[in-house]
Amino acid sequence: MDFLIRPAVPTEYEPLGTLTAQAYLEDGLLDYGETDPYLAVLKDVSTRAATAEVLVAVDGDHLLGGVTFVPGPGPVADIAQPGETEIRALAIARTARGRGAGEALVRACVDRARATEGCTAVVLSTQSSMHAAHRIYERLGFTRTPDRDWNPVPHLDDLTLLTYELTL
Repeated sequence: MDFLIRPAVPTEYEPLGTLTAQAYLEDGLLDYGETDPYLAVLKDVSTRAATAEVLVAVDGDHLLGGVTFVPGPGPVADIAQPGETEIRALAIARTARGRGAGEALVRACVDRARATEGCTAVVLSTQSSMHAAHRIYERLGFTRTPDRDWNPVPHLDDLTLLTYELTL
């Protein structure tokens, strides 16, 4: 690897929020583009960092991407139940894709889950169009859990999030 995975520092929160929002926008993952309400959530790394661990992939001083490791149910968890950790907001800058940073960030979350007392699984939600992320999850042993799929915006029938789980 020609990059490092480490916890984000507060001075990286704003740049990571911008990177994450830009990745979602460039990939067409926000139904309302720049006015999508989820854009503010993606940009708000400091709120996630207050109750979860935000990890970054860096190449020297260059930020490649990030992810949020949620240690269990709580304010930033979407689907984690007791005994589960959750992965949120995985994003890699378009210019950094194909270097393995996304997989390395997911592996770092799995390592943290294994070190979390009482943790039996890692869970996550993803959009159906996030094919590159799905390949990472499946390569690392995650399996689909269609019984947990959910819709964060009930009035949008086509916004069902797919769920995956890795049993530890």
